[in-house]
Amino acid sequence: MKYKELRGNAEVECSAAVRERVLRTRQVQLDRYRVEKGLYANSQMPSRLLRKHCAISADGEKLLETAIQRLGLSARAHDRILKVSRTIADLEAAECIESKHLSEAIQYRTLDRTYWA
Repeated sequence: MKYKELRGNAEVECSAAVRERVLRTRQVQLDRYRVEKGLYANSQMPSRLLRKHCAISADGEKLLETAIQRLGLSARAHDRILKVSRTIADLEAAECIESKHLSEAIQYRTLDRTYWA
Protein backbone atom coordinates (compact mmCIF):
# COMPACT_ATOMS: atom_id res chain seq x y z
CA MET A 1 0.00 0.00 0.00
CA LYS A 2 1.32 3.42 -0.88
CA TYR A 3 1.75 6.19 1.67
CA LYS A 4 -0.84 8.42 0.02
CA GLU A 5 -3.35 5.57 0.18
CA LEU A 6 -2.70 5.19 3.89
CA ARG A 7 -3.09 8.91 4.53
CA GLY A 8 -5.90 9.55 2.08
CA ASN A 9 -9.62 9.41 2.52
CA ALA A 10 -10.00 6.16 0.65
CA GLU A 11 -12.55 3.75 2.04
CA VAL A 12 -11.00 0.83 3.90
CA GLU A 13 -12.40 -2.66 3.49
CA CYS A 14 -14.14 -3.68 6.72
CA SER A 15 -13.36 -6.95 8.49
CA ALA A 16 -16.70 -8.47 7.54
CA ALA A 17 -16.01 -7.86 3.84
CA VAL A 18 -12.52 -9.38 4.16
CA ARG A 19 -14.02 -12.39 5.94
CA GLU A 20 -16.56 -12.90 3.16
CA ARG A 21 -13.86 -12.65 0.51
CA VAL A 22 -11.71 -15.22 2.33
CA LEU A 23 -14.65 -17.61 2.75
CA ARG A 24 -15.54 -17.24 -0.93
CA THR A 25 -11.90 -17.94 -1.86
CA ARG A 26 -11.80 -21.03 0.33
CA GLN A 27 -14.92 -22.32 -1.41
CA VAL A 28 -13.37 -21.70 -4.84
CA GLN A 29 -10.38 -23.78 -3.79
CA LEU A 30 -12.56 -26.54 -2.35
CA ASP A 31 -14.44 -26.68 -5.65
CA ARG A 32 -11.22 -26.65 -7.69
CA TYR A 33 -9.74 -29.61 -5.82
CA ARG A 34 -12.94 -31.57 -5.25
CA VAL A 35 -11.77 -34.34 -7.59
CA GLU A 36 -8.29 -34.50 -6.04
CA LYS A 37 -8.17 -36.82 -3.06
CA GLY A 38 -6.96 -35.11 0.13
CA LEU A 39 -6.50 -31.72 -1.52
CA TYR A 40 -8.49 -28.67 -0.48
CA ALA A 41 -6.22 -25.61 -0.80
CA ASN A 42 -3.70 -24.09 -3.18
CA SER A 43 -0.92 -24.56 -0.63
CA GLN A 44 -1.33 -28.34 -0.92
CA MET A 45 -1.18 -28.41 -4.71
CA PRO A 46 1.49 -30.82 -5.94
CA SER A 47 3.86 -29.78 -8.73
CA ARG A 48 2.02 -31.96 -11.24
CA LEU A 49 -1.06 -29.70 -10.95
CA LEU A 50 0.73 -26.35 -11.24
CA ARG A 51 0.42 -26.14 -15.04
CA LYS A 52 -3.27 -27.02 -14.85
CA HIS A 53 -4.27 -24.50 -12.17
CA CYS A 54 -1.55 -21.86 -12.39
CA ALA A 55 -1.46 -20.86 -16.04
CA ILE A 56 0.21 -17.49 -16.58
CA SER A 57 0.50 -15.14 -19.54
CA ALA A 58 3.62 -14.55 -21.62
CA ASP A 59 4.24 -11.36 -19.62
CA GLY A 60 3.87 -13.36 -16.42
CA GLU A 61 6.36 -15.92 -17.72
CA LYS A 62 8.90 -13.18 -18.38
CA LEU A 63 8.34 -11.67 -14.95
CA LEU A 64 8.72 -14.99 -13.17
CA GLU A 65 11.80 -15.93 -15.21
CA THR A 66 13.44 -12.60 -14.38
CA ALA A 67 12.67 -13.02 -10.69
CA ILE A 68 14.05 -16.55 -10.64
CA GLN A 69 17.25 -15.48 -12.37
CA ARG A 70 17.88 -12.22 -10.51
CA LEU A 71 16.95 -13.50 -7.07
CA GLY A 72 18.48 -16.93 -7.54
CA LEU A 73 15.30 -18.70 -6.52
CA SER A 74 14.99 -22.47 -6.40
CA ALA A 75 12.45 -24.76 -8.06
CA ARG A 76 10.69 -24.95 -4.71
CA ALA A 77 10.47 -21.14 -4.56
CA HIS A 78 9.09 -21.14 -8.12
CA ASP A 79 6.31 -23.52 -7.08
CA ARG A 80 5.52 -21.55 -3.94
CA ILE A 81 5.31 -18.29 -5.88
CA LEU A 82 2.83 -19.88 -8.28
CA LYS A 83 0.69 -21.21 -5.41
CA VAL A 84 0.64 -17.84 -3.64
CA SER A 85 -0.12 -16.10 -6.95
CA ARG A 86 -3.05 -18.48 -7.48
CA THR A 87 -4.38 -17.59 -4.03
CA ILE A 88 -4.00 -13.84 -4.64
CA ALA A 89 -5.88 -14.24 -7.93
CA ASP A 90 -8.56 -16.27 -6.13
CA LEU A 91 -8.99 -13.51 -3.55
CA GLU A 92 -9.66 -11.10 -6.42
CA ALA A 93 -12.00 -13.63 -8.08
CA ALA A 94 -9.70 -13.64 -11.12
CA GLU A 95 -9.80 -16.69 -13.39
CA CYS A 96 -6.19 -16.32 -14.54
CA ILE A 97 -3.04 -15.39 -12.71
CA GLU A 98 -1.99 -11.94 -13.87
CA SER A 99 1.38 -10.23 -13.66
CA LYS A 100 0.20 -8.19 -10.67
CA HIS A 101 -0.57 -11.40 -8.76
CA LEU A 102 2.87 -12.78 -9.56
CA SER A 103 4.52 -9.49 -8.57
CA GLU A 104 2.82 -9.53 -5.19
CA ALA A 105 3.79 -13.16 -4.56
CA ILE A 106 7.39 -12.43 -5.56
CA GLN A 107 7.45 -9.52 -3.13
CA TYR A 108 6.27 -11.78 -0.33
CA ARG A 109 8.97 -14.31 -1.22
CA THR A 110 11.60 -11.55 -1.22
CA LEU A 111 10.44 -10.33 2.18
CA ASP A 112 10.48 -13.90 3.46
CA ARG A 113 14.09 -14.34 2.35
CA THR A 114 15.16 -10.94 3.67
CA TYR A 115 13.65 -11.06 7.13
CA TRP A 116 13.27 -14.74 8.01
CA ALA A 117 16.20 -16.49 6.37
